[in-house]
Amino acid sequence: MKLRVETVDITTLRVDAIVNAANESLLGGSGVDGAIHQAAGPKLMAECRTIGRCPTGEAVVTGGHRLPARHVIHTVGPVWCGGGKGEADLLRACYRNCMSLAAKHQFETVAFPAISAGIFGYPKPDAARIAVAEVRAAPASSVNEVIFACFDAEMSGIYEEVLSANP
Repeated sequence: MKLRVETVDITTLRVDAIVNAANESLLGGSGVDGAIHQAAGPKLMAECRTIGRCPTGEAVVTGGHRLPARHVIHTVGPVWCGGGKGEADLLRACYRNCMSLAAKHQFETVAFPAISAGIFGYPKPDAARIAVAEVRAAPASSVNEVIFACFDAEMSGIYEEVLSANP
């Protein structure tokens, strides 16, 4: 599986699925969640309403609607509370569950944002290490390319460093 980093707006990627760092209500919010909902249009919100809630660490799939991506995998990352409340295990579960859904739906290309590393406050280097480790540990499947879609150069640099330290 090919792993790469891009400094890009995840809503512009033409892939099988982009991952949304959602909140439990699945009804949009700020950051990447708000951007994805805005770019996908109101039909994404309507589809999310039919799903209901998504617990932290879990993941669900919807259509991409007006996005160039065919699907959206929504996952709810943990809010950083200092590391003593199981945050690392929950973040690992996000990536495992997203990769599992991608395999189940036979997606070939998946783009991840830096889950929990924005407004949820997870330390960026730790979040990147978990992301890369969990994606690499995913069982072989249809997924042949994963893009770590970073919003800014700082996060891209962190992912590049993690990838080069653990080739």
